[in-house]
Amino acid sequence: EVQLVEFGGGLVQAGGSLRLSCAASGFTFDDYAIAWYRQAPGKEREGVSCICNTDRTTMYVDSVKGRFTISSDSAKNTVYLQMNSLKPEDTAVYYCAATPLRESCTIDPRYEYEYWGQGTQVTVSS
Repeated sequence: EVQLVEFGGGLVQAGGSLRLSCAASGFTFDDYAIAWYRQAPGKEREGVSCICNTDRTTMYVDSVKGRFTISSDSAKNTVYLQMNSLKPEDTAVYYCAATPLRESCTIDPRYEYEYWGQGTQVTVSS
């Protein structure tokens, strides 16, 4: 059974940091691309960042470049999203997603990743 479980959300003041974790099981981790998406109330889902576990290629949406860093630990089957200099507009439910994609990844909101986690709330107060 495939599972993606997110950890690390919470409430933080603007300028603060959080690290989200996505623990994966039930599939061959290194053959998959893992992405973080977010959805704020009343807004469409937005791709935030992704990593290709084959070659560690990464992508970021422009609004988080220089503030967020995605990384992957194959020994732990876990992907992390380090979020620094958080802003109120980063407030959303963050989801991790996985799909069998080698040598690339995507944060296109129209792309249907195969597996999704349950989401974790990130709230940034001003």
